Amino acid sequence: MSADLHAFIQSFPKTETHLHIEGALPLELLRRVRPEFEDPPASWTRSFKFRDFAHFEKELLDMALSWHTTPERYHESAKLIFSRHLAQNVRYVETSFASGVIEFLGLDGREILAAIRAAVPAGLEVRVFLGIHHNGAGPKMKPILEDALGWKDLAGIDLHGPEDLPLEPWTADYWAAARTAGKYTKAHAGEFMGADFVRRILDELQPQRIEHGVRAAEDPALVAALARRGIGLDVCPISNHKLMPGITLAKHPIRELFDAGVKVTVSTDDPISFGNTLTDEYAALVMQRGFNRAELVRLARNGFELALLPEAEKARWLAELDKLPL
Repeated sequence: MSADLHAFIQSFPKTETHLHIEGALPLELLRRVRPEFEDPPASWTRSFKFRDFAHFEKELLDMALSWHTTPERYHESAKLIFSRHLAQNVRYVETSFASGVIEFLGLDGREILAAIRAAVPAGLEVRVFLGIHHNGAGPKMKPILEDALGWKDLAGIDLHGPEDLPLEPWTADYWAAARTAGKYTKAHAGEFMGADFVRRILDELQPQRIEHGVRAAEDPALVAALARRGIGLDVCPISNHKLMPGITLAKHPIRELFDAGVKVTVSTDDPISFGNTLTDEYAALVMQRGFNRAELVRLARNGFELALLPEAEKARWLAELDKLPL
């Protein structure tokens, strides 16, 4: 990345709307409990490709859950994560924490939520989501998930985990209940499963936004529907490059989705697994997919237009983007 490109990306306000807090664990905190990580993970190298989702998930959980064992540790990691967002001129973040830490580690979801919220610095707006796996509503978790819809500071819910797991009957009802409770709904789809799965998620769960969604590009009618309905796709190009079979940065579908008028945003997903920053993501789109400066600003605008912010605050950031010399 040239110094000129870095300076331009740094110059404008940005959003990050697809970030797993456990997967954003700063390397220096991991080293405190796992000194064998003196060198960064092998997956940080540019050419690295995970074998499959199971390979990725095993390595991610090994690292992320070595640290995230108490609400206090969530707070400490979130403080570092959010400070680095501000250093990149990121002004709005949506992050999720995994319901699995409630189920399997016995942590209190309300305490995790409070710990993350307490780490938010001045100058940054953060919205926190609860990530729930396809099979995440067993007997232990069902009452907790029902209670979570009343957590004041919880912005919404997100469907996580392997896409090829069955979509269980409780899911659609819970997503509808979440919207009734005033929570924003998202779902991961279109990363490993194809456009048909994206369409199914949209039809059955009716999420307000899709995380990833890049395989929607395989179906022109679906792409046109996403553009027409203004449904955002929170895309993570470097993550897709290292995880998705057949996908590289040089032929990432974000170009085609963007050109078709789909409201795509740019995020990092799980930086502890990919070694990426938001600045890296924007730079990769310039160097690998030919995005120009005006298009980078359009991506940033998409993020603020989709952000869960008061209209006056959105207008403030959008006006700042409009003033940029291009």
